[in-house]
Amino acid sequence: MTADDRTPDDVPFETVSSSEVTRGERIRATIDEWILVPARILWSDWRARVGTLIMLLYVLMGTVGVWLVDAPQIGEGERLIPPFTDPSYPLGTDSMGNDLFAQVVHATPPMLEMIVAGALFTTVMATIVGTFSGYKGGRTDKLLMMFTDILLTIPGLPLVIVIAVILEPREPWVIGIILTLNAWAGLARAIRSQVLTMREESFVEASRLMGLPTRTILVKDIVPGLMPYILVNFVNSARTVVFTSVGLYFLGILPFTNHNWGVMMNLAYTTGGALYTLRAAHWLLVPMAAIVLLSFGFILFAQGTDRLFNPRVRARHENNAGANSSDDADENSGKVSTHIQG
Repeated sequence: MTADDRTPDDVPFETVSSSEVTRGERIRATIDEWILVPARILWSDWRARVGTLIMLLYVLMGTVGVWLVDAPQIGEGERLIPPFTDPSYPLGTDSMGNDLFAQVVHATPPMLEMIVAGALFTTVMATIVGTFSGYKGGRTDKLLMMFTDILLTIPGLPLVIVIAVILEPREPWVIGIILTLNAWAGLARAIRSQVLTMREESFVEASRLMGLPTRTILVKDIVPGLMPYILVNFVNSARTVVFTSVGLYFLGILPFTNHNWGVMMNLAYTTGGALYTLRAAHWLLVPMAAIVLLSFGFILFAQGTDRLFNPRVRARHENNAGANSSDDADENSGKVSTHIQG
């Protein structure tokens, strides 16, 4: 039988499903796949649950909190009020009477902007360079890896210090990118090594034989398999931005700003003598606690989200959701039949 003699029923690729899926069912399936199932997976792991709540707390502080909490003013309270002693100043005040809680809250938005800009820049650059280089190979791979190796030979912190002194950046998103200017190179090499293994898999070979473009293969086949590793490194990049920015602000290398945790620590050390007197110790410990808590939330979230991209875990939660829906439907139908019989 030639190709012209075959009927549509003989061609498996032209077989059409007998059941039709409505638009509402497609929307519900999409919402369940991309929102409800990931939310259930995250909530089922205590590490991801706690990490998500901590990160949500900082997001709320950086968005809603700046509207609810007035900006700190010099002399608004007594000098060096201890924490948890005055309801008006729950975290105490500094040597100029500034509310430390208000300073922490108003320092959160620029910190979040730096984190998002730096972590996204590192992850996106490393993913693009690493996946494209590992998949294409040949001359493209050599050129990209040569450029990456050059960046790896440049010391990161001295490079950041030199650029920060020359440019004196004040926009948080610019600072976030500068802090991670060459941090993506090591991650790009690690991703490339993963892609070198994945490109020989049968499903990638099948996509190549079907004639799919390189961009589609990378987006649909390669990158999803790397998502756990990429997400963990995204969180690590976010922590690097936090620690590096706070350290450079503390040392006075980045331009001085009133709303930054590193500047708070610098003032506590230089003008308040927080290392030498217990009366001013809370001035130094409050921004340190904010930094430690945020880093702790990142670590817990990264550990918990490892299950998010596990196909077995996702399938189990999808099946559980389907079973719960079926049970609800059976229960409702039972109630209706009982009502009719009554």
